[in-house]
Amino acid sequence: MSRRTGGPATCANLINGTWRAPSTGETTERVVDPMAKDDVVVVAPKTNTEGEIAEVARSLASCPKSGLHNPFKAPERYLKYGEVSAKLAEEMRKPAVEEFFARLIQRVAPKSHAQALAEVVVTRKFLENFAGDNVRFLARGFSVSGDHLGQTSHGLRWPYGPVSVITPFNFPLEIPVLQLMGALFMGNKALVKSDTKVSIVLEQFIRLMLECGAPATDLDFINCDGATMNEILRRAKPKMTLFTGSQKVAHHLTKELDGNVKLEDAGFDWKILGPDVGDVDYVAHVCDQDAYACSGQKCSAQSILFMHENWVKAGIEAKIASLAAQRNLSDLTVGPVLTVTTQTMLDHAKKLAELPGARVAFGGRELNEGEHNIPSQYGAIEPTAIFVPLKTIMASDENFKLATTEIFGPLQVLTSYCDDEVSLVLDACEKMDAHLTAAVVSSDELFVQRVLGSTVNGTTYAGRRARTTGAPQNHWFGPAGTPLAGGIGTIEAIRLVWSCHREVIYDRGPVEAGWTTPPRA
Repeated sequence: MSRRTGGPATCANLINGTWRAPSTGETTERVVDPMAKDDVVVVAPKTNTEGEIAEVARSLASCPKSGLHNPFKAPERYLKYGEVSAKLAEEMRKPAVEEFFARLIQRVAPKSHAQALAEVVVTRKFLENFAGDNVRFLARGFSVSGDHLGQTSHGLRWPYGPVSVITPFNFPLEIPVLQLMGALFMGNKALVKSDTKVSIVLEQFIRLMLECGAPATDLDFINCDGATMNEILRRAKPKMTLFTGSQKVAHHLTKELDGNVKLEDAGFDWKILGPDVGDVDYVAHVCDQDAYACSGQKCSAQSILFMHENWVKAGIEAKIASLAAQRNLSDLTVGPVLTVTTQTMLDHAKKLAELPGARVAFGGRELNEGEHNIPSQYGAIEPTAIFVPLKTIMASDENFKLATTEIFGPLQVLTSYCDDEVSLVLDACEKMDAHLTAAVVSSDELFVQRVLGSTVNGTTYAGRRARTTGAPQNHWFGPAGTPLAGGIGTIEAIRLVWSCHREVIYDRGPVEAGWTTPPRA
């Protein structure tokens, strides 16, 4: 892609309905261009003063627990957000707007144009799904007859009021927009923070959202570091926080916010190739895409591939290696890794390869060593796979921990198994503790049922075309196995994450004729 001309872009905060760009001399966050050393691509406010922290906390805390709207208060706002969604979708269908966001994503989170464009399309489809009456349908409740005349109970979806959204760098448009809009649909006021490295994308979307009629005071958008956000949340005490990101930070927030969180944390995502072999070229293509698209920087990326020996004999490893070798920096089918350095990834690959019976299947080298211009604080390695025997992985807790450590980059573990080792494969899945996505590639229904019945991953694909990555605008995407699991994309995800259940029981009478006060019970 072409490089930027002119100076860096300026990203602003939105607080109390007012845009605040960093002023001259103010402390700023200078985002280094991930494709060019010693170059700054974005300048953003570094929100960290006592006055700023207090103002943002007050703004969020100003929202009542009953929200900005609910089924009994300002219900016309459900319709308002249906209109906003329709207008946003209309704007994002325009080729110029679609391309603007795709190119902007590429500038700050380098990925291929196809991957960046797919993110824009998914976001637009989500907005289309919640246009018109579909926002108020999110608040649909139910009623149950009472036990005497005049009594009925009504179950309602109720907003939390003040909420916050914290999202990562890898999907700078899709993840924050889907979660932010879900929060607003349900009647909450949201404080949203995207990773500053990519927050310019969300800032531009919010500007478009306001142009399409969203009230500017319904949300606050800030750029700050983790410590500052932690202090704001500690003071404002939001009733719900959605966090998408690392497991370590997720666990910290759970404690800091007294469990008032929903999490889409890390995923060490497995794929099992069953004993029946077919469509080998297609399966190899999906395996390559799952592991290496976006340079492996997806929480749904394929982290470990369990290959039945029949697939090994069919040459699946060589086919994946051939496809991975076609990826290159010039078209960003592989590129900078924004959270893990080159040396960290190479050191991890080396440790894996030193396990008994292990080997480097392909990759294991710096990407275009000596030729690329990727800054040293980022990572750049070739698409890499390390084969580790299944029995070696399961031989000790130390081996298992090493083999199932998530590296948020283009690096995966390969292993193989035979018919009498299916139980060992399932034992490995049981021992993992990040149950996000998974895939069972098989047309053998009994095999598929055995795997599905013994695992818990929240988004699991099954069948010959099964994958670990996929667009969430038409299905639930989120982890399982914990009460803190959050989701994204669907009606069920929005209702679970951004609303709670409230029961209202109408007991209108009449009181029976001749009623008298009974004895105390």
